[in-house]
Amino acid sequence: MARASTKENKSPYQLTREGLKLTRETASELLETLSPERIEKIENDRTLPHPDEVLVMAQKYKQPSLCNYYCANQCPIGAQYVPEIKVKDLSQIILEMLASLNSMQKEKNRLIEITVDGKISSEELADFVAIQEQLEKISVAVETLQLWSERMLATGAIDPEQYKAYKASL
Repeated sequence: MARASTKENKSPYQLTREGLKLTRETASELLETLSPERIEKIENDRTLPHPDEVLVMAQKYKQPSLCNYYCANQCPIGAQYVPEIKVKDLSQIILEMLASLNSMQKEKNRLIEITVDGKISSEELADFVAIQEQLEKISVAVETLQLWSERMLATGAIDPEQYKAYKASL
């Protein structure tokens, strides 16, 4: 029987595998393309996973958030451009999104004033940056909702066929 890890700062890959109560050996069988040794190196940050390995783990572990973790923290391009999304409950996601949208409703007219001439003056810059931050919050809320949906689809909490049919009808 495998020993349980007592390591303190476990990677999301290890936390996910252990949350599924998989040993590295059983995870290797599930993942099919990663050996237990390769899994151990990835989990202990001795090597970075390849994007295709993260895709396999996200799919087989039913945790699409692993892709976001990889892109936001381990991919050199993504680390610069992709915000890390924290997994949240649907109600929290929606409330944060609505709060951000309500805040932007107030800023909409100011954004129009700032951008109408195609230039941002030094007097307008502070307001523009603040509005840009609010837009980023909305973007993160949308990405969080998308990640939540992907997790629900992966785990079967949302019927994938019905979901695809509704999306196709839009």
